[in-house]
Amino acid sequence: MLKSYEAIYENGQVKWLAEQPEIKFARVIVTILAETELPTRTFPVSMAGKVEILGDIVSPIVGEEDWQCLK
Repeated sequence: MLKSYEAIYENGQVKWLAEQPEIKFARVIVTILAETELPTRTFPVSMAGKVEILGDIVSPIVGEEDWQCLK
């Protein structure tokens, strides 16, 4: 049975966008759909509704008084 996986080919490397095959060796046929820009961010669909984002790159989760590295 054939199965399709979505990926991006960039500089000689294949980067899986979601699920990737669980195999160690296989013969493949690659079909190039079109030249597109790389997505800026992707979020695994399998994690939807299962995670909570506590902080971001701009502000920390806890205040500076709790930072161990500053003590």
